[in-house]
Amino acid sequence: MDRTEIPAPPGDGEPAQPGRKSRIGLFAFLMGTALVVIAIGYRAFNPVISPEIAAANERAPLTIPELQALAEKDPLNSKAWQELAFAHFSAGGYEQAARAYRQAAEGDPDNAVLWSALGEARVMASERDPMPADAVTAFEKAIALDPTDPRSRYFLAVRKDLAGDARGAIADWTALLKDTPPGAVWEDNLRRTIEQVGTINGIDTAPMLAAVDRDRAASAPTAPAALTAGNAIPGPTQDQIAAARALPPSQQQAMAEGMVERLDARLRSEPGDVNGWVMLMRSRMTQGQADQASRALKDAIAANPAQAARLQAEADALGVR
Repeated sequence: MDRTEIPAPPGDGEPAQPGRKSRIGLFAFLMGTALVVIAIGYRAFNPVISPEIAAANERAPLTIPELQALAEKDPLNSKAWQELAFAHFSAGGYEQAARAYRQAAEGDPDNAVLWSALGEARVMASERDPMPADAVTAFEKAIALDPTDPRSRYFLAVRKDLAGDARGAIADWTALLKDTPPGAVWEDNLRRTIEQVGTINGIDTAPMLAAVDRDRAASAPTAPAALTAGNAIPGPTQDQIAAARALPPSQQQAMAEGMVERLDARLRSEPGDVNGWVMLMRSRMTQGQADQASRALKDAIAANPAQAARLQAEADALGVR
């Protein structure tokens, strides 16, 4: 059944509230479009994978049955179960992804990213309830472990909207937007969600968004004029951008991840490309991978000691620590 056709279930024996079906329809619409990019899979937040799988992927990407076999060899091998869950999620197998993420969490119970990924998979697997209780439990577990987890913050705000608290949801989404790194892959879609939910509920969100922009501009580090912060490095062409936008959200993210990983791999064999290192740092920060950006800075300086001052200045401008 298409998610937009799900009727609003009555609560506690009472008739369904007017407007709940349209609210669930809005949620389904947003979840079925590029908004899912906010929940871009655990890789954007936790890029480390199993050494076994990394070695196998050097030869050819592993299939789901192969990932399943590797994971089942060790039920507490969290990273193997993560990879299996990500593969299921990317293929639309949300129930299977939820089971695999739950197993991954068994092996790494203090990993907030795993719990928020589990919650997302449970939401996507639910045919009738747009915010099932077990998904909420997973998101709340993630928030308890990491109050900054963006995926859980987003979905718990969705829960408020579904409960009729549009203003509370918009306030939470706006706070998340304020904390979002500039250029993060979910930024534009999060902003659009705030605008759309505001429009549906007669809430003027323009002043809120303008205030966020002012606050972010005021707190942004100012780079010296000589620095590029990656901005002078050529990006994708308009045709490439248009082609990427035509892909489903999961494929958009897979494309972005693949480009960054290929850049990282190239720099291992061409470490003298200083501009490439700056681009890699910028890409990692855009994807929310601050630790990976820091590692790129250290590797870049180690390979280019004569350029250490410039690389450090570029990193400072990008917010890399």
